[in-house]
Amino acid sequence: MKFILAKKIGMSQIFREDGKVTPVTLVEAGPCSVTQIKTKEKDGYDAVQIAFDNIKEKNTPKPQQGHFKKAGLKKNYRYLKEFQGQDLKVGDLIKASLFNQGEIVEVSGISKGKGFQGVVKRHGFAGFPASHGTKHGLRAPGSIGSAFPERVVKGRKMAGRMGNDRVTLKNLEVVQVDGENNLLAIKGAIPGRKGTLLEIVVTKEIEAVQEEKGEKLVADLERQEKEAQENKSQKKKEENPKEEPKENK
Repeated sequence: MKFILAKKIGMSQIFREDGKVTPVTLVEAGPCSVTQIKTKEKDGYDAVQIAFDNIKEKNTPKPQQGHFKKAGLKKNYRYLKEFQGQDLKVGDLIKASLFNQGEIVEVSGISKGKGFQGVVKRHGFAGFPASHGTKHGLRAPGSIGSAFPERVVKGRKMAGRMGNDRVTLKNLEVVQVDGENNLLAIKGAIPGRKGTLLEIVVTKEIEAVQEEKGEKLVADLERQEKEAQENKSQKKKEENPKEEPKENK
């Protein structure tokens, strides 16, 4: 399994070879340094800890400075995250060039915070009619309870804080890889504002994607061949209709 930490840059679009426009999100992926390997015997679980985004030493807490020096790193980092299993060693560098065009990834990040919002914006309520005596209640939530059970039921959709939640998007395609500048172009929108920390994990490597595309192509060809044979058979029947059997006199 391949993974990396990244920072959102913004959205753009890419023209593919067939001329179609693909909306993409550009992210600065890595380089990330492996700072610790956790094992089940010592830590109770297996994981790889990686660091991302260089910062000045004066802005780094002393315990983290010691942690980085213990790993043999000369730089200090802003973010530390853990991922499940991969054959890596402390001090290894993970770059964007590790990824391949066409791979399928899932991306996790913190969505934009929108503050305290009402039920119309937060949950899509229609609100009250704008006529027939409605006054000061156009965007009100309406009734929130009943005679029984004489309390507000847990989970009732009401006004409150919106956004600023951890969001994970799956089945996103890596459209382009720029290994020199550590950039990835990922199809579609990704949660968060510019500069949001993102966790990117490959769910389908390029070999699996190519195998799946090959199977789909074979299935499409077989379906087209079957349809062509059926059309040919139908046309032949229409051109040469069978003569009705003569009744015996």
